[in-house]
Amino acid sequence: MIKIFIVEDQTMFRDTLEYMINGQEDMEVIGTTDDAAEALDLCRKLNPDLVLMDVVTKRTSNGPPSNGIRYSAEIRKELPDIKIVIMTGYPEITFAEEARKAGAHSFLQKSMDKEHLLYVIHSTMKGVGFYPGPFDSSPFAGKFSETEVLVIRLVCQGLEREEIAEKLSVSEATVKKLIKGVLDITGFDSIAKFAIFAVGKGYIVPEIS
Repeated sequence: MIKIFIVEDQTMFRDTLEYMINGQEDMEVIGTTDDAAEALDLCRKLNPDLVLMDVVTKRTSNGPPSNGIRYSAEIRKELPDIKIVIMTGYPEITFAEEARKAGAHSFLQKSMDKEHLLYVIHSTMKGVGFYPGPFDSSPFAGKFSETEVLVIRLVCQGLEREEIAEKLSVSEATVKKLIKGVLDITGFDSIAKFAIFAVGKGYIVPEIS
């Protein structure tokens, strides 16, 4: 029996996953939470075989959303035998690569169908990870440097160039150069326009911790 722990803040989707998984002869949901920040502590208590981890979950306390990828890395470090499958509903330009770096075994879009989900769970448990390749839900995935992505995210948070320069400990001229690089890649004539577009499409999730 595959013991599964679900981290998902959308109640209807979480309930659907639980119903679907519990309907399988070889799977059982042993626990759920809507806050990724609680995942490590609950994994210590429940000892699941596999975690289905949403990337962006609501935080129990006040603050920005909890980052499921960050907490997946903590689980992998302390409890390396637990398999982790990352799920997201966003075509965010960084999530797939960040999930790889965090040690997640597989990566899924929430638009998956039942058969695909079950296939990935079984494959992951057998040691065969699943990542879309190339991950191209966003036309900009893999096209920016880490610093450019950080600048984009800060712009999307509403920071001005001076504030971005201070936050990154670089000059405003450097920030201007980075923004120009982003605009050259995207074809937009304004970083503000690209920020609105990127957030609206889900290519950037501005605040996640």
